[in-house]
Formats: sequence, C-alpha cells, structure tokens
Amino acid sequence: MKQVILIKYGELTTKKGNRNFFINTLYQNIKNKLKKFDVSIYKDRSRMYIEFCENDLEDIKKKLDCIFGIHMYHVAYIVDTNIDAIKSLLVELVSELSFKTFKVEVKRSDKSFPVHSQEMNRILGGVVLKNKDGISVDVHSPELYIKVEIREEHSYIYFNAYQGIGGYPLGSQPKGMLMLSGGIDSPVSGYLAMKRGVPIDCVYFEAIPHTSLEARNKVIELSKKLAKYANHIQLHIVNFTKIQEEIYKHCHPSYCITIMRRMMYRIMEKLAKKYHGMVIINGESVGQVASQTLTSMSVINEVTCMPVLRPVACFDKLEIINLAKKIDTYDISILPYEDCCTVFVPKHPVINPSLEQAKKEEIKFDYSSMVDEAVDTVDTILIEEENDSFSDLL
Repeated sequence: MKQVILIKYGELTTKKGNRNFFINTLYQNIKNKLKKFDVSIYKDRSRMYIEFCENDLEDIKKKLDCIFGIHMYHVAYIVDTNIDAIKSLLVELVSELSFKTFKVEVKRSDKSFPVHSQEMNRILGGVVLKNKDGISVDVHSPELYIKVEIREEHSYIYFNAYQGIGGYPLGSQPKGMLMLSGGIDSPVSGYLAMKRGVPIDCVYFEAIPHTSLEARNKVIELSKKLAKYANHIQLHIVNFTKIQEEIYKHCHPSYCITIMRRMMYRIMEKLAKKYHGMVIINGESVGQVASQTLTSMSVINEVTCMPVLRPVACFDKLEIINLAKKIDTYDISILPYEDCCTVFVPKHPVINPSLEQAKKEEIKFDYSSMVDEAVDTVDTILIEEENDSFSDLL
C-alpha cells in the first residue's frame, strides 16, 4: 500500500493573485528541509504531496513540524479513483485497526466522480460496518475518523491529522534584523516574525568583560533553536563595551538605559542596511520595563527611520513564557548569565524620558565614531540547525 504525506495550506488559500508565489515559496522551503531524504514533492493550488520512504517517516514529520506555512498534514494511502478500489482498500486498512466507533467524511474534489460526497459517506460507512464486528457509527465524537479525498488522478484515505505551525512560508517577506538579547522575550519575537514569513538575522550586543562568554554561548544556543525553522541564521555579535562604558561614564544614571537603547537602534539601522534587512525586530513588551513604556519607545525610536516590529508588544509575561516553552527557548533564556541590557541597570531608570534631555545626555561623548566602529568590527557567524560546533567562538 503506497503512502503519501498530504499537506494542507490553510491561510495560504486566502491569497488570490499571488497565491502561487506563497505555494512556491513553501514548496522550496519543504524541499530544502527534506533534502537529506529520498522524497518526491509535487503540488497543486490546494494540496502538496510528499512521497517518502517508510523508514524516514518519523524524521520527516519532525522537519514538517518546523516549517511555516503548513496548516495541517496527513499520512494518507493512495488509491485509484473508483468506487471498488476505494472500498477494497478501506476494508483492508480498517481490518488492522482497533476501534469501537467511527465516522466517515468524504470530500469529492473531482466533480466528475459519479457519486456525491454524502452518498459516498453512506456507502463507505456501510462497508466498514459489514466487514468489522462490534463497531458503530458515532457522528459526534468517534474514536476513528475515516477521511477520504476523491481527486481526479488519485484518491486518498487517511485516519490521522497532524497540526502544522501555520503562518506564511519563511521568505515570503524580506529579511528582518532581530535584537537577540538572551532573555525570554526576544527569541519569541524572532519566532513570531518568522511565522509571518520574515527571515531573520540575529544581532547580539555584548560588553566583555562586563558580560561573559557564557552569555554569548547562551545566545548561540537560542539562535540554534530559531534555526530549526530555517536552513540557517546569521548571528552578528556587536562589541558594545566601549559605547556602554562611555554612556555610564558621562550620562546621568537615570538616562543610561535610554541612551544605550538609542545607540543600539543606530547600530541596528546600519547593520540592516549592510545586510539587506528591511525591519528591526525586538522583544519589547509595552510597560514591562522602564525602556518599554510608550514614552520610552518613542524617544528611543526617534533615532531611526526604519520600521520596528515588536511581535510581543501586547502580550503579557505569562503569554510570552508559554510561547518560549512551546518553542523550547525558555530553559536557555533563564540561565543566569547577564547581557549588556541588564548588567548595568540603574536603580531608578527614567520611565518617561524627555527627547530633549536624551539628546543632551548623548552629546556628552563622541558616539558617532564609536557606532561606526561597532558596525565595522561585528563578528558574524553562521548558525545551522544541525551544527553543534561553535567552540571557536567561546
């Protein structure tokens, strides 16, 4: 009995004139993810099909679970589109299954097929009842759903449904630059941006010796978690030590975080232009800390004309934590290694900073040349999903 993985697009079906673009992007992403497997992939406007070796099924499912743009998929049996063939295969399949109640759902996409869906439901339900003892139909909460899709070239029978992660295929939007701090929020923001089709580069600001190599390794591990959803991710490590020391040497303590974030945004904009990013992404959540009040965001945002995407802006902390656990970044994020956003936090950071005062504070030192130097001396490394060798960076 030949099997195939049947992929349903979900949200992609709402697209009209550019629907093929999204489907083709998803097709390429699946092809790249499964390049190590012996598979054949083909598609149409409503479904995608993957022929595979049975021994690879579980490993392939793990890959599919990390591909944006898949609403749902099924492992289906292929059968010729005629009534007798469908009935015969169904009897063979259910004879190997254990269940007490069932329901048949037929979808007739091939309108030339002579029997309508409701009539096929009754025919196939009767065949199952006739050939299996001790069972009954339950249309509300059956133990076994029997799904049959009738199509022109082939028909498909399946009993399972695997939920995909949805969203848009990665690469259906231009690239974004993620400010990856090592905390809980920014990896979740990266995941949510990718779910909307935005490929990402990660940017980490470090201030050695004030931050540690363990903090850098933590960010590398978080990048690897995000790389599960792409073929690879570039991680740009910014040497922020000199800028941060100058800020805390010259600026009023209450404004240090505001000035630090303004410097980071300046650097992010330059890196975005250098690496062809279209948007800055971060893990800011409204009101969570002093730099994330709306007033603070406005003052900090003033230094850039580039759009800033804040995917978790309106999430509360528990919602963000739940997502972090879902994508397996939480346990890494809570490791006790401080980044440059937390290592110098003043006792009383300003909550509602003045733009005029922020500008007065930052001109107390020559930041322009240091910003350029930070951009020019960035260390860029390639993070690949299955590559565990980063010892040269630590």
